[in-house]
Amino acid sequence: MTQQTGGPPFAVPPPSPAERWKPARMDPLPGTQFGLVQLEIPAVHSGLATGALIAGIGSVLVSVLVLCFGVAGASDSWGALVAGAFCLLAVLVGGGGVGLGLSSMRQIRRSGAPGRIRFTGKGVAVAGLSCGAAGMGIALLGLVLSLLLQFT
Repeated sequence: MTQQTGGPPFAVPPPSPAERWKPARMDPLPGTQFGLVQLEIPAVHSGLATGALIAGIGSVLVSVLVLCFGVAGASDSWGALVAGAFCLLAVLVGGGGVGLGLSSMRQIRRSGAPGRIRFTGKGVAVAGLSCGAAGMGIALLGLVLSLLLQFT
């Protein structure tokens, strides 16, 4: 397959009918020549897990700002104030990451019953949960460090 120039990118062809519809179970209806077919439902990645990871990474990034502003502004007496504002933001975003991570892990654990959607992404949920918790911890330690540097 060669790369075309000057036009839209190549489109992926749709799957064949045999690939689209895979029966998981067939139950005959008694007294008729018909049956009930339950189709196999493909797994779906959990959007809550992705949101948890995004919030956790955001919390870690904001906690780095807490450290930077807290240390840089300690001598001019504005570091603790700015670090406190960013610390509040990091704790709120990190708490959201932890909450989304826990709810997505619950969603993934409860999914997969016959005839229901199966969610995947447990590793992403755990990563979002741990990044959110680490971001909150780093932000709080950065705030304590900026307070110690400013008032000593």
